[in-house]
Amino acid sequence: MMSHEITALTGGKTKRTRRGRGTGSGLGKTSGRGHKGQRSRAGKNPPITSEGGQMPLFRRLPKRGFNNANFTIRYVIINVSQLEAFDSKTQVDAKVLKDAGLIDSENDRIKILGDGVLSRNLTVVAHKFSKSAMEKITSAGGQAQEISSRKTA
Repeated sequence: MMSHEITALTGGKTKRTRRGRGTGSGLGKTSGRGHKGQRSRAGKNPPITSEGGQMPLFRRLPKRGFNNANFTIRYVIINVSQLEAFDSKTQVDAKVLKDAGLIDSENDRIKILGDGVLSRNLTVVAHKFSKSAMEKITSAGGQAQEISSRKTA
């Protein structure tokens, strides 16, 4: 091949388009921008993240990251009146409460509240007690044993 035989590759060099220079050019009148609307005007176009009136993508996606609500300690509430179902001199703990259907899991934290009347002598084992519940259990001749819920490392 000789140097005088080298030619430019077809499609390798395109002529620049002159927009808005008459209808004969194919890009006259609206200059390829269409009719009216935000994108047809001069100046700024909307940002690439803009979706018109649609809910933006970053608002449709779920939130991630730290949230203190994930670390709240939740207790299953049991009233003194519910303990009346057990026989006297019974030790009422998480296993007994689960078997009775009062809690879903033995790992649940339990808080005893003083709503109702207790006439039976029970030993109640729970994570927390209200003052009135403590008084009602002890006045019936029972015991209220508090489980320490803190984990030691």
